[in-house]
Amino acid sequence: MTRISTAFRGLVTAFAALLAVTAVPATAQARPEPRAPEDFVALRSVDPTIIEEMRYVTEHNFVGERVDGYRQPLCILTRPAAEALHLAQTRLSRQGYSLKVYDCYRPQRAVDHFVRWAEDLDDQKMKAEFYPDVDKTRLFADGYIAEKSGHSRGSTMDLTIVRLPAKPTPPYHPGQPLVPCYAPQDERFPDNSVDMGTGFDCFDTLSHTADPRIQGVQRANRLLLKNTLEDVGLVNLPEEWWHFTYKPEPYPDTYFDFPVCAKSLAGRR
Repeated sequence: MTRISTAFRGLVTAFAALLAVTAVPATAQARPEPRAPEDFVALRSVDPTIIEEMRYVTEHNFVGERVDGYRQPLCILTRPAAEALHLAQTRLSRQGYSLKVYDCYRPQRAVDHFVRWAEDLDDQKMKAEFYPDVDKTRLFADGYIAEKSGHSRGSTMDLTIVRLPAKPTPPYHPGQPLVPCYAPQDERFPDNSVDMGTGFDCFDTLSHTADPRIQGVQRANRLLLKNTLEDVGLVNLPEEWWHFTYKPEPYPDTYFDFPVCAKSLAGRR
């Protein structure tokens, strides 16, 4: 009897250990995704008239594929940043224009995706459009790619101006011929925005907001965007005419990683 009992107890112990091992992956898979703090909102809930063309949900970006963490074409921002854009939109609409956002909150996992892409020197498929004159080995040193982004703090956005009534932007088809992002507007990838001198995410010094080579209508368009947004509390990054941050930031030292989707807003719109 003792030998049988001992053997039985051994089988029970082994079975319990097996259950414990197999239960670990299930527990890990059930771990919920992080969600946005309560003061994050969908921009469309604050101003549905602002055009949203969320590039990182598509394949038309410098990576050439949908970026990690972008699950829906949705602009998410802290409420103060979204309300500032609403004020700017009200002023521009009186002049016959609309804002158009390309990117808003960006999860840390997306930034990590950018870093992995930049480290893969063999991946050059989008070079001809987005960084035609920049060697990929220089992307970190020249500041085009970094391990942290202000977008992940929730109050930074990339945007432009569109003349009303807005025409649709033609879809991008993977594999189509690529044209340098600084080519004349009628030659580079068609965008329904006003002419800013370069396309969005153009890795070139011509993208510097005050680059002296940008003159005439192009310079006037950049200044219209910059001055309108600065008047409502948004600060431009001098190296990128499209990049603005609401100040003071509600989360100046926090880099979030919740995915870009409606579920991250915990039932809010």
